[in-house]
Amino acid sequence: QVQLVESGGGLVQAGGSLRLSCAASGRTFSSYAMAWFRQAPGKERKFVAAISWSGGSTYYADSVKGRFTISRDNAKNTAYLQMNSLKPEDTAVYSCAAGPSTVDVITTPGYWGQGTQVTVSS
Repeated sequence: QVQLVESGGGLVQAGGSLRLSCAASGRTFSSYAMAWFRQAPGKERKFVAAISWSGGSTYYADSVKGRFTISRDNAKNTAYLQMNSLKPEDTAVYSCAAGPSTVDVITTPGYWGQGTQVTVSS
């Protein structure tokens, strides 16, 4: 079992930055791939970024490539999403997820956090 808690969301102006954190409980965090998803009001949830258990492989949605960076610190049981050059269209609830592999965490995550709101003003 893995429990995930996100933090770091908030209100930021366009062009600004935020760093989201996803703290995981349990001793097996380092064996899970992690991902971030987002859901804007009235829209379906979409994949943002994923990282392998070792941190050696990362994947991004085209809409965030070059602006967002996913990382993890297995010693701290925490995954991060650094978001730079934010745009109003990045406004959404951001949720982290965990799964046994990057394919699984992108397609059918086994565990979800509760989400954190990110609002980008123009």
